[in-house]
Amino acid sequence: MLRRLILFLFLSVVFGSAAGEPIPIKVVVVSMFEHGEITGDSPGEFQFWAERLPLDRALPFPAGEYDLRLNDDGVLGMCTGGGIPNATASIMALGMDDRFDLSNAYWLIAGISGGDPQDLSLGSSAWAKWVIDGDLLFEIDAREIPEDWPYGIIPLGGHKPAKTEADLSTGWTVDTIKFQLNEPLVEWAYELSKEVEVPASDAVAEFRKQFSDQPNAMKPPFVTIGDTLSASTYWHGHYLNEWANDWVRLYSGQAGNFMTSNMEDSGTLTALHRLDRIGKVDAERVLVLRTASNFTVPPPGKSAAWSATAEYPDRGLAALEAAYRVGSVVVNALVKNWKIYQKELPQ
Repeated sequence: MLRRLILFLFLSVVFGSAAGEPIPIKVVVVSMFEHGEITGDSPGEFQFWAERLPLDRALPFPAGEYDLRLNDDGVLGMCTGGGIPNATASIMALGMDDRFDLSNAYWLIAGISGGDPQDLSLGSSAWAKWVIDGDLLFEIDAREIPEDWPYGIIPLGGHKPAKTEADLSTGWTVDTIKFQLNEPLVEWAYELSKEVEVPASDAVAEFRKQFSDQPNAMKPPFVTIGDTLSASTYWHGHYLNEWANDWVRLYSGQAGNFMTSNMEDSGTLTALHRLDRIGKVDAERVLVLRTASNFTVPPPGKSAAWSATAEYPDRGLAALEAAYRVGSVVVNALVKNWKIYQKELPQ
């Protein structure tokens, strides 16, 4: 009898209540990579959330890359695995998991990124209003592009690099190149978190001094609103940084400002919008927070090849801290005021 009781209690925790009711989730925290174990070793994006919030209940997630983590406040944490395919598959798997009721859940995608030194310093945080895909395109090798092209990247269905909507072809394309997030929700998250302080080591401070011609890059870490470009290809350098700025402006109708580069978010947003179609989630409740662990261009006097492969200053710890410190302010506010925010979106 004791063995049966233990098994019954275990299944109730893992698969919901004894009556088979799904667990209602208030917030899903989405991270993308871990270095090793979820807790107790060198931190990736998930570890601070699991250890500090904390997320103290481990749930098996065979369709994902890592176990899920849950706490008694209704916060569910996941680590998708790196890259757009992993993110898409993991989010879809969670969205279709009958153990959870995600219909009222807010989604916080919180991870590190490359940062444009024109806009950010290392350890800074940017809440995105736009997530733009940077993989769905035509590309010509840089050694073969026409001399009058700024870079060898062309929109799908286009014929040359485009900087304005007028340059876009009316030919074929796909509907997952751009995602606009809920602007009042983004601004609420920013206002709530804009005073959060993030410590940066001496190594980070020394590194940013090299960007003396970029005032924002020289600042201590700060919180702002800025948009993110998602591509499984880890790109780097001044020419591609110009493309990233053009691309985000292009596909946001000139409304967006590229600040961060990531490797997952267009996949995550694709999955969430598909799940929204069938009533599993609410895509209006999605927030994307990216924090700068490195710059998208090399320091003066260094090559792009060196910069792309160099270790992040202080191993990116300032950015990992920022993702948790800034993001947790919003998570805690949503949980604390759940009686209101379950039905009414903050703004």
